[in-house]
Amino acid sequence: MLEGLPPLELLEATHAFPCQYTFKVIGRPENHLIGRVIAAVRLELDADAEPPFSSRHSSGGKHISITIEPVLNSAEQVLDVYRRLQSLEGVLMLL
Repeated sequence: MLEGLPPLELLEATHAFPCQYTFKVIGRPENHLIGRVIAAVRLELDADAEPPFSSRHSSGGKHISITIEPVLNSAEQVLDVYRRLQSLEGVLMLL
């Protein structure tokens, strides 16, 4: 298991794929983080369109929370997206 990622078996037991899956990305609002996060998800999923997403800045403005809700076909795809998001500069936490 990759550090901090849910086990494949847990994802398969708690989700009926294909389904909409919610990713929360918390990071520094620098270097177009929102765009890079959306682009990373699109690239991993080979998607033509942006998945539904929203963002919110912290009260002090030091952090941003991005919620992305793409439709995924498998637990493996969930882990692939997590791996790609982990590699982005400025990402502090994934939920």
